[in-house]
Amino acid sequence: MPTLLPVMMTVPELQTFLLREFPQMAPMNLQVQSFDGALLRLGCGIGEAQLRPGGTVSGPTMMALADCAAYLLLLGQIGPVALAVTTNLNINFLRKPEPVGMYADARMLKRGKTLAIMDVGIFSEAVQDGPVAHATLTYAIPPARNAA
Repeated sequence: MPTLLPVMMTVPELQTFLLREFPQMAPMNLQVQSFDGALLRLGCGIGEAQLRPGGTVSGPTMMALADCAAYLLLLGQIGPVALAVTTNLNINFLRKPEPVGMYADARMLKRGKTLAIMDVGIFSEAVQDGPVAHATLTYAIPPARNAA
């Protein structure tokens, strides 16, 4: 069984941080659903603004969901460090998601002193066959808060 890392931020603290620091994300209705130190689940509401022609969820919406989930996972482990930044995002779109709610499950693969690598599965409430997308992300950790 994997060892859980200490939780630096709680679900309510992560949600408050997200709303305060990223008000531009409000149209996505992002909700931190759970965080246990190892896995963070981030829910996303889907409306007209998140759709592409053909009535499916847009790629940029799924990328934003993956990025936010990875960011909040990292902050949940190291504390509220607004200046942690994405250095790489690689995403594979696996299935066509219907225009319904989605969620992302983010896990830490490796966290070092200056970089963190995360794995994010993106799921649709309408698809039961597994993830609709999969992403890996790398984040740079600012020097002031880079304790491993």
